[in-house]
Amino acid sequence: MPAPERRDDRGTAYDGPPPRRVVSLVPSLTEAVAVTDAGLLAGATDWCTHPVGLDVPRVGGTKWPDLARVLALAPDLVVANAEENRDEDVAALRAAGIPVWVTAPATVDQALDSLGRLLAALDRPDPGWLRRAHEVWADRPRLPGARAVVPIWRRPWMVLGRDTFAGDVLARLGVRNVFAGHVDRYPKLARNEPATVDVDLVVFPDEPYAFTPDDGPEAWPQARPVFVSGRHLTWYGPSLVEAPAVLLGQLTG
Repeated sequence: MPAPERRDDRGTAYDGPPPRRVVSLVPSLTEAVAVTDAGLLAGATDWCTHPVGLDVPRVGGTKWPDLARVLALAPDLVVANAEENRDEDVAALRAAGIPVWVTAPATVDQALDSLGRLLAALDRPDPGWLRRAHEVWADRPRLPGARAVVPIWRRPWMVLGRDTFAGDVLARLGVRNVFAGHVDRYPKLARNEPATVDVDLVVFPDEPYAFTPDDGPEAWPQARPVFVSGRHLTWYGPSLVEAPAVLLGQLTG
């Protein structure tokens, strides 16, 4: 039976030799693989923007990758995410004989563990950036309990709800998401509902929706708007090293 570290976040075993050609369908995992060993990365999505200047073949978007292009790159392993990528694409790649490693962290601790298992499967265990990420999240500063809502989309309005990685990031920094106990992970709000939510802060990330001072805050006049880096809020990879300092600077700035 494969060792536990050779299973992805869904429990699927990887029993092949260490991959030498990896195609990533997740921007944060693209960064993690490239920063650890750029020579392993054979392809990435159009949305994979980090590391800056990354020069690898592109395979389309996260939700609609060009599977023929992925297969043409002859990967030993494709890395995907349970939320960002479609189950049918994962199934199609596996049916074509390509192993797929699926991540699904909902907390910072789960993300650090998930990254450790993936990089061990790639025969690149315990890189320096991952050790540093463990350190900064073990001893990070905190805000004094600000109550917040975190929009991620509008038309319709959608906010962070329960059991989300980004919600855990904010909670560990002392920001309390008032929708954290909602039955849905991404609750939809009625058109005029934002103005009725009792919060101190409205945290606007710049992805997946690119909120700006002129697009978003007008719907939440009761609270102070703050704009944060979506990469540092929602990506799990080398950005985790900078995330506490970057996000706290933006939340208090």
